[in-house]
Amino acid sequence: MPAHFIAIAIGFLLDRIVGDPPTWTHPVRWIGTFISKLTFLLNKGRSRTGKGALTLFITVGIVFAIVFTMVTFAYQIHLFAGIIVEGILIAIGLAQKSLRDAALSVYEPLVAKDLPEARTKLSWIVGRDTDKLKESDIARGAIETVSENTADGITSPLFWAFLLGAPGLWLYKTVNTLDSMIGYKDERYEQFGKFSARADDVLNFIPARITGFLIIFYSPNEGKLGLMKRFAGWNRDARRHPSPNSGFLEAATAWQLGVTVGGKSTYRGKVSERPEIGPGTVPLTAAHIKLTIKQMHIVAFVFWLIFTVIGVFFYAIA
Repeated sequence: MPAHFIAIAIGFLLDRIVGDPPTWTHPVRWIGTFISKLTFLLNKGRSRTGKGALTLFITVGIVFAIVFTMVTFAYQIHLFAGIIVEGILIAIGLAQKSLRDAALSVYEPLVAKDLPEARTKLSWIVGRDTDKLKESDIARGAIETVSENTADGITSPLFWAFLLGAPGLWLYKTVNTLDSMIGYKDERYEQFGKFSARADDVLNFIPARITGFLIIFYSPNEGKLGLMKRFAGWNRDARRHPSPNSGFLEAATAWQLGVTVGGKSTYRGKVSERPEIGPGTVPLTAAHIKLTIKQMHIVAFVFWLIFTVIGVFFYAIA
């Protein structure tokens, strides 16, 4: 068990400092390619819901088995080898540096008033149409992305790493990838991706709420509102979001920054109206992107520290 905590610490630190090497193919792409092939073979004809469930179980089972085998084999060679291999596998599955870099790639041209470049960089990290967005809407897109992915890319993978090690982290990453590829409520995927979407909701349920709570209690109070008002606003607005988990992240960020997120967005020319979330006492600007990155780093560290302390405590008394 101590080796497990050391591996997570190494993975957390490696991801924070080094991130993903730009010249290599990330394993999520391999998983995505496999999902695409299964989707091509199975997403047709009758019983699409069952075929989608089969796609989920096959993909998760294969990835979990591969990672479990790698980690087990490494620990059998030597304790140090196991820690290093598990630490690297955990680092690859986290997204602190990549999320920060992606947000900064939007922030920098936005501050320089290069709106076309900021719109282009935002289009790389969001699904909405960006070609006509004004400055505040560009900032909103980046802020919502960092907020949501603080859980999707950092704290949720960490949560499952603490529970099940690197295999647990990659189980979560696989489900999250399935959801991002086939978990849509449209004619093509509504049946086929149903189980993947529900699985992602279940795996994110606890860590998303813990992360939102930590944002409210540990990140800087830029909106200068009282704690109880922020907590009540977060709890209320989070439930107005169409996603069962994302609302707890976006609402927490909005109330900490004093801004409003949500509202109207366009996806492939189709307008989507979401409830506006947050107090709206401060107008959205590019500066809030950097504040959200700072929030992400603080909350990720606190999340890692809390679960490390809890894990070590239970190990010590066991």
